[in-house]
Amino acid sequence: MGPGDKLEYDKNVGAVIVGFDRHINYYKIQYAQLCINKNEGCHFIATNTDSVSPITDAQEWAGGGSMVGAIKGCTGKEPTVVGKPSPLIIDYLCDRLHLQRDRICMVGDRLDTDILFGTDNGLKTVLVLSGVTSEEKLFSKENTIIPDFYADSINDFFIDGSLGFTAT
Repeated sequence: MGPGDKLEYDKNVGAVIVGFDRHINYYKIQYAQLCINKNEGCHFIATNTDSVSPITDAQEWAGGGSMVGAIKGCTGKEPTVVGKPSPLIIDYLCDRLHLQRDRICMVGDRLDTDILFGTDNGLKTVLVLSGVTSEEKLFSKENTIIPDFYADSINDFFIDGSLGFTAT
């Protein structure tokens, strides 16, 4: 980059959708920033705001939320979140399939997306401790998101035909 250099962008882009991207780079961030800030009415949509993701079994990696954060930082705008914990998915499913929320249970490994999705949307919740959230984090003083039940893993649903849940 030098004096007078600029990035050309499509002035017809009506939405920028940001999610997990293993190949995020400065070009993509700048392109998104230009579309959102320069294209009138361009929507900023986030698939999720996960801060970390268990990409490998060796460690947690920066999640989709870090990519969303980069775009928020350079645009000054908040995205419309379409993934958990947004109610868009459950509203659609309940309407389309005539489901009753009090008969749905959200099972997941993240307090801040999966379980929050359930509690915010009137669903029962089961946290499985085989992913991002540990039992230590679940019961820490800092945690304010409490599932209805928790289990060590999804396998606890199938052991000897009995449920291996523990109520919180």
